[in-house]
Amino acid sequence: MKILPEIEKISEDLTSIYKDLHQHPELGFEEVRTSKIVKQKLSEFGVDELHSEIGKTGVVAIINGKNNDGKSIGVRADMDALPIEETTNLNYSSKTPGKMHACGHDGHTTMLLGAAKHLCETRNFNGKAILIFQPAEEGLGGARKMLEEGLFKQFPCDEIYGIHNSPNGRHGEVSICQGKAMAGAAFFDVTINAKGSHAAMPHQSIDPIIISSALIFQMQTIVSRNIHPLENVVLSITQVHAGSAYNVIPESASLAGTIRYFSDEAYSLVEDRFKTICKGLEKTYGVEIHIDLRNTFDVLYNDSKLSDQYMDAAEKIVGKDNIIRNATPATGSEDFADMLKHVKGAYCRIGHLGTEPLHSPKFVFDTNIIPVGASILATLVENQLPNK
Repeated sequence: MKILPEIEKISEDLTSIYKDLHQHPELGFEEVRTSKIVKQKLSEFGVDELHSEIGKTGVVAIINGKNNDGKSIGVRADMDALPIEETTNLNYSSKTPGKMHACGHDGHTTMLLGAAKHLCETRNFNGKAILIFQPAEEGLGGARKMLEEGLFKQFPCDEIYGIHNSPNGRHGEVSICQGKAMAGAAFFDVTINAKGSHAAMPHQSIDPIIISSALIFQMQTIVSRNIHPLENVVLSITQVHAGSAYNVIPESASLAGTIRYFSDEAYSLVEDRFKTICKGLEKTYGVEIHIDLRNTFDVLYNDSKLSDQYMDAAEKIVGKDNIIRNATPATGSEDFADMLKHVKGAYCRIGHLGTEPLHSPKFVFDTNIIPVGASILATLVENQLPNK
C-alpha cells in the first residue's frame, strides 16, 4: 500500500476523528454534531469554500487547485448511523443507546476528510474538488434532499465519485462493477381491512390472515412467472402482522417488504402486477386493501470509462493485484445512485478485515483502511484534474 505522505502523517489523527464519530452516532437528518466536526476539520485544513445545511445537515466544501480552469470533480461520503444497539465491546463503542455506526459511514466521512487534508496542502490539480458530506443515506432520501435543494445547481460537477467499505473483501482490495452496479429498491406496506369474528365461528368473518397468505403466494409468482428469467428482480416479504389473541380472528392484517430491481421496466411490471393482484383479492373477498409502495433507491449505474479511471487511481495506492474491475452487481441499494442519475461517475468498494457483516450490532470497521481510502480519493481527484 502506497499511502500518500500527507495522509500518512495524519493517520493517527484520522483514527481519532473516526473513533470520536463512532462514539457519537447520529441518525439520518440528525447529524448535527457530525456536521459540526466535519466543518471544523475542513476549516482547519483550509478549504476555499464551506457550505452547510444543504439537505438539512449536509456539508459541501470546495478546494481549488493550483490552476482553477479545469473541471469540477465531486466526491461524496455519507455520515449517518443506524438504529442499532452496538454490542462490539470496543473501548470506543457508541455512547448513544440504540444508535450505532454499523455500516461504516463514520469511516467514509473520515476518509474524505483525509483526502481533503492532502488536497488542501498540495493543490496538485487543475480545477475544483467538491467534497460532499451527505446525510441520511439509510433509506431516508438524503441524496434526493440535497438534490432538491439545488446541490448540482449550486455546485456543478462534471463527474462524481463515491466509496463504501466492504468487510467481505481482502484488506485494501478495491472493486467496481461497471454499468448497473447496485439494485434499485422499493419498500411497501400493505394493510388488509376485512371482518373479524370469534375464532370458533369463522363463517362470520372475512379472515384477513387467509387473504394475507393468498397475497403472499400470488406476489411470489410475479418474479417467477412474470419476469424474464435473465432479469434480476428480488421480492421479499419481511413482515406479517395480524391479531393478538388465540380465540379472535382479527379485523385486519398487514405485511411489508422490499423489491429490488435492475431496470425501470422490470420495476414497472412488478408494480403493475402487485396492484392488480391486490385489486383482484379485494373483489374476490370483499375487502379493502391499502398499498403504500415507495420507490426509495434508483439503480446505481457506473460509467464504464470513469470506472476504469477510478481503478487506475486506486491501483496507484493498492497495486494491480488488489484491483477488481469487473465485480458482479449487488442486490443491495445505495442512494448515491440518485446523484449518478444527474452527473456521470462511479462508486467502488474497498475491502477490510471485518468479521461481521454490515448492519450487524457486532460490526467493526478496520481503521487501517482509512488512510488507504483517503489516498485513493485524493489520487482520484489529481488524476481526473491533472495540472497542465
